[in-house]
Amino acid sequence: MAKLKTQPTEASVDSFLNGIADVQQRADAFQMLEIMKEITGKPPKMWGQAMVGFGEYHYVYASGHEGDTFLTGFSPRKGALTVYFMPGLEERFAAELQKLGKFKTGKGCLYIKKLEDVDLAVLRDMIRSNVAQLPAVSKAPTESAPAKKGRKKR
Repeated sequence: MAKLKTQPTEASVDSFLNGIADVQQRADAFQMLEIMKEITGKPPKMWGQAMVGFGEYHYVYASGHEGDTFLTGFSPRKGALTVYFMPGLEERFAAELQKLGKFKTGKGCLYIKKLEDVDLAVLRDMIRSNVAQLPAVSKAPTESAPAKKGRKKR
């Protein structure tokens, strides 16, 4: 089986976040760091060069594809703060997304330009619920990955 490209590293999360040039993006990233630390109770870890993840779980799709990834995480990308959820974000959080604010979605990602554009209480509830659905280092099969969709603007 091919090894996933995105693996946990020993790189410093604080150094990575402090290296964000845009002041607002850096502040949002540190705020997201605190939110996710509080919700997960897990220390942050760099995954690859640009993702901050919390916790870890093992997934197995019905197709047989499997791997390890973080329970929840984020990446301060140039265009938006990307918050990672498991696939099915739009279906599982349809009601919450109606109340969240201004964002875009992808298969399992939420793209937020500025945290001030969203309701942080709703975002916290979504992250908390997502983490609760992903048992740490689970070996149980999960549903097949949904087909890729383009980003949707809200």
